Amino acid sequence: MLKLILNRALLLLPGLFWVIGANGQAAGNKGLKDYYAGYFPVGVAVTPALLRDPAAQALILQHFNSLTPENAMKMGPIHPEENRYYWNDADAIVDFAQQHGLKVRGHNLCWHQQTPAWMYRDKDGGLVTKEVLLERLKQHIYAVVGRYKGKIYAWDVVNEAVADENDKVYRNSVWYQLCGDDYILKAFQYAHEADPDAILFYNEYGTENPQKRDRVYRLLKKLIDAGAPVNAIGLQAHWNLTDPTNAQITDAIKLYASLGLKVQITELDMNIYGHNDKEAMAYTPEIEQKQTERYGQVFKLFRENKQYITGVTFWNLSDRSSWLDNFPVKGRKNYPLLFDQDLQPKKAYQSVVTF
Repeated sequence: MLKLILNRALLLLPGLFWVIGANGQAAGNKGLKDYYAGYFPVGVAVTPALLRDPAAQALILQHFNSLTPENAMKMGPIHPEENRYYWNDADAIVDFAQQHGLKVRGHNLCWHQQTPAWMYRDKDGGLVTKEVLLERLKQHIYAVVGRYKGKIYAWDVVNEAVADENDKVYRNSVWYQLCGDDYILKAFQYAHEADPDAILFYNEYGTENPQKRDRVYRLLKKLIDAGAPVNAIGLQAHWNLTDPTNAQITDAIKLYASLGLKVQITELDMNIYGHNDKEAMAYTPEIEQKQTERYGQVFKLFRENKQYITGVTFWNLSDRSSWLDNFPVKGRKNYPLLFDQDLQPKKAYQSVVTF
């Protein structure tokens, strides 16, 4: 009888999600943030357009208490020309968060991608000197961090500076070519000067792979030993149904935490494709079940390591639109999140909130 009543409620109120708790009572409008209130904030990456959609807005406010701008604060979009900033999109996200009492993670201040071409070039089109590039980085960070001081509690300061090649520590980006690894230390110094209260993150993917994990550890230890104000590491967590293993995730979390750093899961999604899969495939019940089990496993792991983890953020809101729909294969539909294309909770959602 209870099941029938709930089914009718879902038909009458499609935007209202009902979950049965351990005591058999309907949990009403309870969301992810409520289930994890005793563990860590739960966030989502957003765009201004997403926040203007009433259905998406309602879903965000029900389930999340932290926002990350997906692209609006990256260097290219927010600082397209040397003497011009574009604040509208970033302001819209921060204003929404302020209005609704949500935390904001700033993303990001220095990255080898989406760096505008002018940042590296002089008036004649040649590459600038190390000194000029670092001064431009300083002014950029001062402007962006300074604008949102007191409104953004944490920043991804440097993003993806570690190489994927096992015989290198640093990515051979233009930043590295012109500045060596000094730009990493300087970025953290500038961000701390601009907002001494902000929690400063190094953010990276592949952080659970044992070989890359150890290179990331070496970078972080070097920064700490040099006195850099790095407070935390962001594990991007673009994972799939089998990789990385749960043991690798746990080992990585504990290794980084041993440096005295906070740990956050900053860009979580669960890709249905393996690394070598090229062809599109249907989201079958079998794949859905594997994804459901995988999400349940990793959130159990997060709960077990709550002494280290200070936040979990999903990278996009629902299967309606995900960056994975165009990466690494353009136009190939992925189904990596907890909510489906109709913004309804999937089985994976239940595996995350049932504990």
